[in-house]
Amino acid sequence: MNDMHCPIADVQGAPDTRLIAVNEAGIRALRHPVRIADKHGREQHTVALFNMRVNLKPHFKGVHMSRFVEMLNGHDSEISVESFQSLLRSMVSRLETESGVIEMSFPYFMNKAAPVSQVKSLMDYQVTFIGKIEEGNYTFTLKVVVPVTSLCPCSKQISAYGAHNQRSHITVSVRINAPVWIEDVVEMAESQASCELYGLLKRSDEKHVTEKAYGNPKFVEDVVRDVATILNQDGRIDAYVVESENFESIHNHSAYAMIERGKRPCPISDI
Repeated sequence: MNDMHCPIADVQGAPDTRLIAVNEAGIRALRHPVRIADKHGREQHTVALFNMRVNLKPHFKGVHMSRFVEMLNGHDSEISVESFQSLLRSMVSRLETESGVIEMSFPYFMNKAAPVSQVKSLMDYQVTFIGKIEEGNYTFTLKVVVPVTSLCPCSKQISAYGAHNQRSHITVSVRINAPVWIEDVVEMAESQASCELYGLLKRSDEKHVTEKAYGNPKFVEDVVRDVATILNQDGRIDAYVVESENFESIHNHSAYAMIERGKRPCPISDI
């Protein structure tokens, strides 16, 4: 008898007698190349880290894990904040379920001009798209980690000369009801730091950013409050979490502050 013609058992699709639903089942940490649409009508080629999960009905034994990979391999369109919903709905349909989550984390590059010399260089930002469907309802959260400079107001006040500063991360997670570009979130965060960061600086630029930071000291509490003020005024944003972490230059620990606002908490990724 030729075994090649024998039917192969569908173990995952077999019935389960325990009749206990599984909230989420899927795959984590799958790397896959993607094309990301930017605000100016261009696209970036990058590599994303995917977490993909769906709910499992109580009478099914398991999820067909291979379908997650098949779906990504079959998706050749560029991905944007606007198109992410179709990717998620395709997954939910393909896995024959009602609820699902896709978290896609990737480095995103922006070409920035130095403040004085105008020499251009690339800056990278860590971005996460988080899409969720629950009983047919779709929510999208955009998370961006923005590196900046912070200068300590206390150090400036008490020191005879100088003040300690450090590189910091402002992390902004926004749940939106209309398109918000990655560039928009970066600008919101950078505008409220002591100073922006740049990939390349000439001496005239270094003088400028050092003096700008010195004239604009902020605690982590100041930063999150100032970014929150901008987010509160943006009608595209339903809920947000803004975090600020200073990697202290005179301590062996970080300083941290966070503000969360909205009718419901933002679904923040743990990628």
